Parts: sequence; structure tokens; C-alpha cells
Amino acid sequence: MKRSLQGISLVLPEPGRDKPHVVSLGELRKDSAQVAQTRQTNEDAVRNLFSSEQGQKALKSVHLDYQRVDKAVSQLSDEELAKLAQRSRQAQADFAAGRLSNGAIIAIVVVIAATIILVSVFAALSKD
Repeated sequence: MKRSLQGISLVLPEPGRDKPHVVSLGELRKDSAQVAQTRQTNEDAVRNLFSSEQGQKALKSVHLDYQRVDKAVSQLSDEELAKLAQRSRQAQADFAAGRLSNGAIIAIVVVIAATIILVSVFAALSKD
């Protein structure tokens, strides 16, 4: 019983004829850069709220240090940061349009700052 290997050579890919990757390295780099840019934009939105006059007043009113909150922002997950950035943008837009009072924007800033600090504390505790 002699078997031929001809049939097998048709099933196996020929050397040098590998299938191209589904996603190119260039596309991966582009996607990675986009993710980093989105994160930076979101961090900027949150920090902008805290560095505003109302943000500074809010932090001082509850004895929170801007540096501590700022440091905690970088520890947020991308998802948490995106949610807080959206809330920060909305609060600033509403305040600028007169839909929020100074007191309301201060309350929003305090809630966002507290959320950021709590998330960073829980993240630190979960590492231990």
C-alpha cells in the first residue's frame, strides 16, 4: 500500500503564500494613537472643569486638593474617564448657557471629584 503525498500538498499552504493579517500593523498603530488621543481629550475635559473658577471653588469648599484629584484622573479606566469627561463637558456647557447656577456647578464638580477619588482609592486597594 503505497500512498501519495500529492493530495496533502494541495491542503497545506505553499511557502511564501501566507495569508495577509486581518489588521495591518499600520492600522494597529493608527488605532492605538486614536485611543491615546481620545484618552488625552477626555483627561483634558475633566481637568478643565477642575481648573475652572467654579471647579477651584468647589474643590476648596470640600477641602480637596487639586493635585490629588488631578493625579487620580490619570488612574481612571478609559470607560470611567469617558463617562466623567462627558459629564464635565455637559456641566460646563450648561453653566455657560445659563442652565446651571454657580451652586449647581459647584455641586457637580464636588460629585465628579469625589467619584474620581473613590475610584482611585478602590483601584489602589484592589492592587494590594
